[in-house]
Amino acid sequence: MSDAAIPPARIRPARADEIAAVGAQVSNSFDDLAADAYLIPVPADRERLMAAFFTLETENAFRQGRVEVVDHPDGGYAAVAVWFDRTQPLAEPEGYMERLAAAVGEHIDRFGELGELFEKNHPADPHWHLAFLAVRRGEQSRGLGGLLMKNVHDGLDAEGLPAYLEATNPDNVRLYRRYGYQDMDPFEMYLPDGTAFYRMWRPPAS
Repeated sequence: MSDAAIPPARIRPARADEIAAVGAQVSNSFDDLAADAYLIPVPADRERLMAAFFTLETENAFRQGRVEVVDHPDGGYAAVAVWFDRTQPLAEPEGYMERLAAAVGEHIDRFGELGELFEKNHPADPHWHLAFLAVRRGEQSRGLGGLLMKNVHDGLDAEGLPAYLEATNPDNVRLYRRYGYQDMDPFEMYLPDGTAFYRMWRPPAS
């Protein structure tokens, strides 16, 4: 389908039966990230095992946040966003660690390192957390990620609530700055192999 034939983007909430498909889309979009390569060092296994992880996280966000999608006319999603409501304490889903261990097997210790890093550096003030923003390959530069962010940002601004995210590379840092996110102090946090994440905070717009 040509670009001219792609209809205007429409954002909708994901359904419960779409959680695994959203997780798979996030995994596919993130497959070239350095963090994914650290978590799953075997390239042939990476997308499949990371999809299991992203599905578990999306399932949790579905219960304790928002999962929103933009459908692609050829099937699947053009873009997805996974948010957690951190204005109140999050409850760990029953059996989460057991399910994660069953999904990622021998790599579970690396996921434990990731979780510890994120939790240790997570801001304490009430906010919404943009955990994953994934745009399908070939759909970048259409502003879909910005539309998905704005759809939540507008509501947060009306309520006077900030947002937080962990950017994965300098290109994403520049993108998020355009949408009101600011570098936090400390800005970088590192996995054991030196892979960096970048902490960013968006105050509510006045």
